[in-house]
Amino acid sequence: MEIKDKVALVTGASSGIGLATARLLHGSGMRVALVARTAARLEQVAAELGEGAAAFPCDVGDLSRLPRLIEQVLARFGGLDVLVNNAGLHHRGDMLRHEPQALADMFAVNTVAPVVLTRIAADHMRAGGCVVNVASLAGKLAVPGSAVYSGTKAGLRFWALAAAEDLARRQIRIANVNPGPVDSGFFDVHNVSDLTFSQPMSTSEDCAAAVLACIRDPRSPLEIDLPSASGKLATLAYLSPRLRALLRPLLERRGARNKAAFIRRRGLG
Repeated sequence: MEIKDKVALVTGASSGIGLATARLLHGSGMRVALVARTAARLEQVAAELGEGAAAFPCDVGDLSRLPRLIEQVLARFGGLDVLVNNAGLHHRGDMLRHEPQALADMFAVNTVAPVVLTRIAADHMRAGGCVVNVASLAGKLAVPGSAVYSGTKAGLRFWALAAAEDLARRQIRIANVNPGPVDSGFFDVHNVSDLTFSQPMSTSEDCAAAVLACIRDPRSPLEIDLPSASGKLATLAYLSPRLRALLRPLLERRGARNKAAFIRRRGLG
C-alpha cells in the first residue's frame, strides 16, 4: 500500500505499542485517528503529532460506542484505509485470583472489540485497505499465569486468519503482529511468568515497525512474530507437547535469571 495521506485508526494509541505505532504511521505520511480511553492524554499526543492527527476518546470495550467512533473518524478525515486493533487488557496471574467480570472484560477488549470494530469499519474502508491486529505469541502457545490472556489472543489470531477470505471480497487485507514480551507501560514485571522472560524482549518501536510492514505488504492473511525465532519456538512447542514439557524447565530457569536481572537493572526490586 502507498501510505501517504491514507487514514489510519489506531486503538490504544495513548501509550506503549499504540503510541509508537501512531507516531510511526504519522511520521510516514499517514493521517491518524488516535483512540484510547483517556481524553487528556490523547489530546496531548495529537498536539505532539500535529496536523493530520486527531483524538477520539473511546473505551473500545464499550461496544455500543464503536459505530459512533467510526462515524466521527469518517467525518473528520473523509475516509478510512487502515485499522490497527491494538488496545489490550491483561489481568495477569492465576485466573482464580480475579473476579469473573475482570476476565470477561479481557475478552471484550482483546477479542470482541476488534471483531466488532473491524465489521463496522469494513463497510466504510476503501478498497486496498488493511486491518492489523496486535495479538501475541501467547496466542500461539498457552502461557502459564496468562490463561485468559492467551485465550483472548488465540481467538483474535484465528478469527483474523479465517476472516481474511471474507474481507478479501471487499479488497481489504488483514494481518497479525504477535509480540512476545515487550518493554512498555503494559509490562507489569512482578506478575510476569518466568517462562515469558525466557524470550528476548522487544520494544514498542519494534512492534510499530512490524505493524507498518503489515500495512505495506500485499499478502493476506499475514503474521509477523516478534522475535521471529520465538515465534518458531512457540509453533514447535505447540506441535510437540513432549518437547514442550522437556523445554519448559530449562526456559523457566533462564527466564528467572533474565527477570531478576531486569528488575535489578530497572531498580524495581
